[in-house]
Amino acid sequence: MIRAEVIPLSQTAPDKTHTHHHHDDAKGFVRAVEHASEERGLRLTPLRKEVLELVAAAGKPVKAYDLLDHLRERHGNAAPPTVYRALDFLLEHGFIHKLESINAFVSCHHPAEAHQVPFLICDVCSSAQEVCDERVAELIEAQAKAFGFRPQAQTLEVHGICKNCRKG
Repeated sequence: MIRAEVIPLSQTAPDKTHTHHHHDDAKGFVRAVEHASEERGLRLTPLRKEVLELVAAAGKPVKAYDLLDHLRERHGNAAPPTVYRALDFLLEHGFIHKLESINAFVSCHHPAEAHQVPFLICDVCSSAQEVCDERVAELIEAQAKAFGFRPQAQTLEVHGICKNCRKG
């Protein structure tokens, strides 16, 4: 039997907190993605950019069919595969995140770098907060390694009620 020590987050090195430049405005976020795409030699097509803009402008997790509805308002003939291909590209390159538990998409706070991050998701208002502390992902990786497990992806979503909804 393999035993692994569980290390509380409070006992990890405090200098592991990773600082990121957050893009809280949709236009700034899209510019950051355009820049990252150029640097990586990626093709951010007009449709991919439009889907990205819609995700960014939503300000909270948005479902693929909601994106499709918006695209149909502008381009009457938009079809689900079109949206999903754009989302797949944006996910693959780390520009957005998929929240598996609610099957929705959100902008990445730091699109220039690949990373795995946990999310805090409010069950009242559907807001999602990206937790930008790499110690969480490192702890999961360390625990997996201790069990002899080789992770290929991480999805950590914590559901609850945000501060704003608790006040109401």
